[in-house]
Amino acid sequence: MNTKLRCLLLDDELPGLTYLRMLCEQIPDLEVVKAFNDPLKLMQASTSLDFDLCILDIEMPGLNGLEVAQLLQGKPVIFITAYKEFAAEAFDLDAIDYIRKPIQKERLEKAVAKAAKLIEKGKSEKQFMQLNTNKGKALLGFEQLLLITSAEKDKRDKIAYLENGIEIILKNISFEQLLSQLPEDSFCRISKKDIIALKAVRFFTHHEITTTIQPEGYEKELVLTLGDNFRKEFMDKVTS
Repeated sequence: MNTKLRCLLLDDELPGLTYLRMLCEQIPDLEVVKAFNDPLKLMQASTSLDFDLCILDIEMPGLNGLEVAQLLQGKPVIFITAYKEFAAEAFDLDAIDYIRKPIQKERLEKAVAKAAKLIEKGKSEKQFMQLNTNKGKALLGFEQLLLITSAEKDKRDKIAYLENGIEIILKNISFEQLLSQLPEDSFCRISKKDIIALKAVRFFTHHEITTTIQPEGYEKELVLTLGDNFRKEFMDKVTS
């Protein structure tokens, strides 16, 4: 997996939360966005945070983990608990996994790997993503998309080049957020400022990529720099 899964953690007991966070930070493919010891605070923050997965304790005062999972409306979850009697309810909610305490690192790694496969499968089956643009909310089909590059005026914005020659400004979104939604086998980040659809690659060397894209006002096809830090992933994808 080339893009880290971004996760939220929830356990009302601080020692358990600290231990869970320590284990998660030892898993290379996982990034902890934020850890919570209060389910209500997690729910309040969840609407403004970018995350792929939640790892939740079940037995908590107020909202329990099962109720939090229902309120997250289909967001992938891994449950952790000291009690085995919640297992049936957890899987009724389509939980990715159910881990008994005390948590073992190897067991958590197995659950995260399972989550990564299921999330990637969901991304590959999905045909579009919803984004804020300069023209309002838009459904952007993956098949339409050729290139996403940083906007010159405001680096928080991105310019999307589509197959039909249209350019759209994507408002206030990071490359990490985009990569979390794009099918991994069809798109690749090639520099600090570019994500390309592999089908838009015409020629490439170890240092640059000639694309099939000819923006309005250009006499030739667009040539992009292949960054040192992104070369291996790109080469792996185009030569596999």
